[in-house]
Parts: sequence; C-alpha cells; structure tokens
Amino acid sequence: MAGGKAEKPRRRGSSGGGGGGERSQPYHGGFQGGVSFDKSKGQHILRNPLIVDSIVQKSGIKPTDIVLEIGPGTGNLTKKLLEAAKSVIAVELDPRMVLELQRRFQGTSLTSRLKIIQGDILKTDLPYFDICVANIPYQISSPLTFKLLAHRPAFRCAVIMFQREFAMRLVAKPSDTLYCRLSVNTQFLANVYHLLKVGKNNFRPPPKVDSSVVRIEPKKPAPTISFKEWDGLIRLCFSRKNKTLGSIFRQKNVIALLEKNYKTLKQVQQAHPASTEIACMAEDVADFDEESNMDLDEGEEMEMDDIDMVGEKQENPFKEKVMGVLRSGDFEKKRASKLSQEDFFSLLSLFNQQGFHFC
Repeated sequence: MAGGKAEKPRRRGSSGGGGGGERSQPYHGGFQGGVSFDKSKGQHILRNPLIVDSIVQKSGIKPTDIVLEIGPGTGNLTKKLLEAAKSVIAVELDPRMVLELQRRFQGTSLTSRLKIIQGDILKTDLPYFDICVANIPYQISSPLTFKLLAHRPAFRCAVIMFQREFAMRLVAKPSDTLYCRLSVNTQFLANVYHLLKVGKNNFRPPPKVDSSVVRIEPKKPAPTISFKEWDGLIRLCFSRKNKTLGSIFRQKNVIALLEKNYKTLKQVQQAHPASTEIACMAEDVADFDEESNMDLDEGEEMEMDDIDMVGEKQENPFKEKVMGVLRSGDFEKKRASKLSQEDFFSLLSLFNQQGFHFC
C-alpha cells in the first residue's frame, strides 16, 4: 500500500460509504495519488492498515478465487486482494478513482488480473465471482445486500463493511431490540456473522457513526420457498412487530387482503387444476425494500370486528378461518419480534395448508 497506509476513499454511489449519506460540507483535506476526497459524497479514508489486513484474512480468499470488489477507490484494498486471489473485478462509480486505479497498477504484474467496471453497482449486471468484498455507501446497504443474494450462481461469501446499526440488524436474533424484517429475510437466505467493529476514528475525516464488518454466506442449497411468498408473510407480521399476530391478522384490511389473495388463487386453480400453489418469482429477492410494509392503514391499531348497521357483531367466516390457522399453531398471542426462523416456517406452512398465500 502506498506509504504503508490503508487509506481507502469511501463515497456515495458505489465506491465506499462510511458517511451514511451525510450532507456535510465538502472536505478537501485528504489526498492520495493526487485525488481529493469529498466528504459530501461520503468519502472517508480508512487509516488503519490492520483493518484492511483483517478484512482480507477473514474473507478466506483462495488463489483460484475471482473476487468482486465494490468501491475500490484508489486501490489500497484492491492491491491486497490481487495478491491473494486469481483476479479482481472492481466496480467503481467515480471516474477519477477509475483513472487512479488504472494508473496505480499499470505496468505492474497485477494489472492483468484486474478488471475495472465503471458504473453504479445497483445497475450493473454482475459477472461470476467467488467472493465479494465491499466498503459501501450506507444508503445502498439494503438493496445491495439483496442484489448480491439474488445473484446466480451463488457466491461463497461476502465480507462487507456496513453502518454498525445496519450490521447489527442483519445478525439480530429473536427478542433483540434490532430484530426486524431485515433480520428475518437476510437470515432466510444466508448465514450472517459479525466479524469486527470499526470505530469512526479509523477514518479521516471521521464519519458520524461507527461501522462493522459482516460476513454473509448464502445458504446452499437455497430455500425452496419463494422469497416473494416468504417476504409477504414476514412483511405482514412485522407491520407492527410488538403487537400479537392475532391483533394484526384480525384487522379488517388484513382480512380483506388475505381474502382477495385466497379467491384469486382459487380462480387460478379452477382454470389450471394441475396448479397446486401460486407462482411466486424468486428473482423478486433483488427488489426487497427494507422500509416497505404491507399496504395497511397505519391508524388502524384496534382489534376490529365486523359490525353491522345497527352495531351488532356479524360473524365473518373468512376471518374465523384465518384465526383458526393462528390458533392451530398457538400463534395467536405471539409477537413477530419473538419468533424464530423455524416459527415463521411453521406459520407459513400452516397458512399454505389452508390455501392461504402471501404473494
């Protein structure tokens, strides 16, 4: 590394995050190879060479591996990756950094093993790779994670630096404060491990938040349940994660949504008798939106029963069918924030057995 320092620019777009989308004034006090770093673009220089060495070591790179690096900046981490791997595919948005990378490795023995793609990682068709190493802008954390997990063929692992809170959501377990829909969906598709915390003072200028490095290993074989079906259930359960499932599924708008899906599926099955389940496209993994929820009325918090015009309760057979599914698995009084992957698998299976689907 130049000068023996692990200085890696982090920027908004696709070449290093660190700032988590800060809107501060540009910082032009950091230079490397004649390139200035702009804090307003989330560019922060990683100062600690031990962290770079640790990232490479924890990636478990083999001499036969093709490595995808997202946000190589001026190439300090790239150099270490090239020394360990068969080749590196570097995706970089900033044309200044692309030129710097080309200059840095031109004429060296490493240049033939480096392929540079200039572009937005979220809009780039990714080639085959064995391992991904990424130092990303925090605002693309969620879409990038699910883009990678949707990639086929599946890679062996990804070692990525995230904003610390996002990283802790990825690894959170039931009953943890940060356990959420993101936790459940990521762990449905992959095994996730927290590797190390990176304090903000390891960067110049320091960002406002700490970072963490996470290792993501896609599950092999991949789950046979479609992601769209799975996420439909999880999204509904976490629409109000601290309320009981009975309370959530008893709401009028939820019942109406499930009834619509139920009737649509019945119509499909009548038209195509050989079809036993609704078709959900697996590629929808890449479209996961961490912030989105079911189209529910956020103001409807009370447990609602169907009421007729004179105020007397009317029985709703469809609602009783839904509640019967919850009761059959003892889920009515449970909360999403306490449920494990196995619990959600069981719940989805119970609904499917009764003809309910969530996509």
